[in-house]
Amino acid sequence: MILSSYNQQLHMHVLQRFGLCAIAAVTIAAAAPAAQAAWEPTRPVEIIVPAGTGGGADQMARVVQGIVTKHSLMKQPMVVINKSGGAGGEGFLDVKASRGNPHKLIITLSNLFTTPLATGIPFSYKDLTPVTMMALDEFILWVNAEKPYKTAKDYIEAIKAGSDGQFKMGGTGSKQEDQIITVALEKATGKKMTYIPYKGGGEVAVQLVGNHVDSTVNNPIEAVAQWRAGKLRPLCVFDSKPLDYKDKITADQSWNDIPTCKSQGINVEYLMLRGFFMAPGATPDQVAYYVELMKKVRETPEWGQLMKDGAFNQTALTGAEYVKWVAEAEKTHEALMKDAGFLAAK
Repeated sequence: MILSSYNQQLHMHVLQRFGLCAIAAVTIAAAAPAAQAAWEPTRPVEIIVPAGTGGGADQMARVVQGIVTKHSLMKQPMVVINKSGGAGGEGFLDVKASRGNPHKLIITLSNLFTTPLATGIPFSYKDLTPVTMMALDEFILWVNAEKPYKTAKDYIEAIKAGSDGQFKMGGTGSKQEDQIITVALEKATGKKMTYIPYKGGGEVAVQLVGNHVDSTVNNPIEAVAQWRAGKLRPLCVFDSKPLDYKDKITADQSWNDIPTCKSQGINVEYLMLRGFFMAPGATPDQVAYYVELMKKVRETPEWGQLMKDGAFNQTALTGAEYVKWVAEAEKTHEALMKDAGFLAAK
């Protein structure tokens, strides 16, 4: 009886210990997913566009928003907000002031560099947290299709033969990428052009269709609809080689058929960043979430169509490679701005 009682007590002791261990194991197992769960947004995510509506950055932001919604890539909604004031400075300063807010992204264009360099506002790309380069955007010299200029050489010769200020170039903002390219064209022709700034690339294209300006250097996506409709004519692309896209946009021309400006005697190349940054103070897991999200976006057919429609250079970078590219691009823009006389007085 004593032995039996001892065995019963031992048996109960083992069960109790096993039970406690089992409870502990279940508790740990239940807690593990929560501890290991990656960060994700808990409220709507804003994409700030530091430019007006209709331009390349705005269009890309809205395509990203549509893809995320359509494919349910994120539990929270995504909202696009344009903050174009002060050549985009309004948008950049807003995100800079949102330290520690992981629910705010900003899509970039060249005003990431040109706006602080031209205005002296207290902002640098280093104030933000880099996420990913989505693509690089091209620039094309456009004229109204009703004009007699069939090639870039034709247009350049007309500018040379005209008087200073006779030809009007429409562009997005002052002392931004469009005006930088305009200054390069002035140097190539030896003649001044009248540069007219507008709020966004969409408006610039409309002004060219209406013959209110003589030319623009819009991104492909900003003018493709007007080209397809026979309203505008591309003369050359500011890249080192023709664009890769060979599907016809018009009855007889594809993006690949547009010659480089260099081949037309205009020694100018320019590509623009399309990428995302977060507010300062973002944590590695928050950055990782958006890197993965944008990777999924780039894998969709809708993104592929945007790349095709806008003839984008599909370079995508993250991490140290992205940071290195941005740092080098800032130096390039500083040199271009200095050469154009656009740097803010110190």
